[in-house]
This record gives sequence, structure tokens and C-alpha cells, in this order.
Amino acid sequence: MGSKPKKQIEVNATQNPIGDLGRAFDRVQLPDLPEGETKAAPLSPAGPAPAPLWKPGRVVLRRETAHRGGKVVTVVDDFATHLPASFVDDVARKLRQTCGCGGTVKHRQIEIQGDQVTKVRAFLENEGFQVAGLK
Repeated sequence: MGSKPKKQIEVNATQNPIGDLGRAFDRVQLPDLPEGETKAAPLSPAGPAPAPLWKPGRVVLRRETAHRGGKVVTVVDDFATHLPASFVDDVARKLRQTCGCGGTVKHRQIEIQGDQVTKVRAFLENEGFQVAGLK
């Protein structure tokens, strides 16, 4: 079987990579700003947080070692049924960041690696949950 010679692609390093993009915006007409305005108001990330869409409700906190080779995990269970799975996932992500450890969500239960009961309880109460279970 004979091999075909590979087609070479010419590369011109002196060519402007953007090309004539600047001229494309010459035809764009934007409306004038209202009197007294010079630019758009900056977005403030430090502004007040938006109100939560759902009331968090009550959760149960417990410590488990079953089926984990003796390793301890902190489990947050019994999330309200009106809370979507994405909300539970967001809480789990924030909990992992707060505790500085790994964790997962299984069947609407958050499992945090290690004995992190005090950190988890403090975080959940700060988020507005009523925490039952371990103290």
C-alpha cells in the first residue's frame, strides 16, 4: 500500500488573526444614552443577597459508619420534598467547601466525609435550616 503525501497547511504568521473585524462594527448603530448618563451602572457582587426561593425546612443530622470500612461520615437527611435536587446539590457543594473535605449526594441525602457534625450543624443553621439529630 502506498502512502499519500500529507497535505501541508500554509501558516502565515504576519497575517492579522482578527482580520477585518474592526470594519464590521462600523455599520452598527447603537442608541444614544439618556441625558446625564455616561455609562452603565456597575454590577455590585457585594450587594444584598437575593431572597431564597424556598424555605429550607427541617433536616436530620446523623453520624454513620455502616458499610464504609469503619470510616465515619456525617449524613444530612430528610430534606423537604418541595426542595429541588439542584438546591440539595448546591447545599452539598457549599458544605464540602465549608468543611474542607469530600462528600456526595445520594438519594437526597448529603454525605460528608469525616466526623464534621459541629461544622455541618453550624452551616445548616446559618442557611436557615432547623437541624434535628446530633448536637
